[in-house]
Amino acid sequence: MTTDTAAAPARLSSVRILARNPLTVVSAVIVGLAVVVAVAGPWIAPYGVNAIDVAGQLRAPSAAHPFGTDELGRDVFSRVLLAAGASLSIAAAAVAFALVVGVVLGVAAGYRGGWLDTVLMRIVDVMFAFPVLLLALAIVAIFQPGMLTTTIAIGVVYTPIFARIARASALSVRVSPFVQVSQTMGTPGIQIVLRHVLPNIAGPLVVQTSLSLAFAILSEAALSFLGLGIQPPAPSWGGMLFAAQGFLTQAWWMSVFPGAAIFVTALAFNLFGDGLRDVLDPRQRTIIEARRTR
Repeated sequence: MTTDTAAAPARLSSVRILARNPLTVVSAVIVGLAVVVAVAGPWIAPYGVNAIDVAGQLRAPSAAHPFGTDELGRDVFSRVLLAAGASLSIAAAAVAFALVVGVVLGVAAGYRGGWLDTVLMRIVDVMFAFPVLLLALAIVAIFQPGMLTTTIAIGVVYTPIFARIARASALSVRVSPFVQVSQTMGTPGIQIVLRHVLPNIAGPLVVQTSLSLAFAILSEAALSFLGLGIQPPAPSWGGMLFAAQGFLTQAWWMSVFPGAAIFVTALAFNLFGDGLRDVLDPRQRTIIEARRTR
């Protein structure tokens, strides 16, 4: 009973910290809307993704077509809605892959140390030496372009980030008194990791997950724009930007609306990650509390 009573104020305080930041609140709303659109897009889109209207090519935004039509007469609004599902699903799957693999490698390196730490971190350093997009392009170029290849490529290039965070956190937790006591008592290493290491590194990983989702959306859009991501006629925000290149002066809406979707969604995930950092990072939280008491 005492534990629950003591924990409640902490949870309320976290909510207040998030609510005190207007950018975090707005970004959380946009993230929520993006997820709803990604899931419910097929039911709320007024037209089919590839419904062609030959007589309605390059129509400006109107009541019938809020975002206008493209060069084939397809409704841009419907395609932007339906592309959200593909873009966000690839970003989510890629970050989930990076999170799982990165945490396993980082915790193994940080907790075990020794030669395992040296080998794994040298591999991570080599991956960090390549620019993110260049490494993703190399991976996609080796295999056939598509959703699965794009997901794996983005997941691989973001794995080192999670590995570094997990390793640094595991190193600090490994020398903590409660872990040393557990080791002295003969508790198995996997049990120590599950009970003590993972819960204590959850905060930084949650923040990095939100930030990585923003960059994964940008990476997917870039690959699709270059023709190495989602393949036509499946809709993607990057693919729509590529198709709009030849119509920038004739039909500005073909590039503006998918571009705005990429920008707003990625920015929302980024700002939401910053808000989570204020709550989950003890140093940031201390600074905020100190400012409030002045």
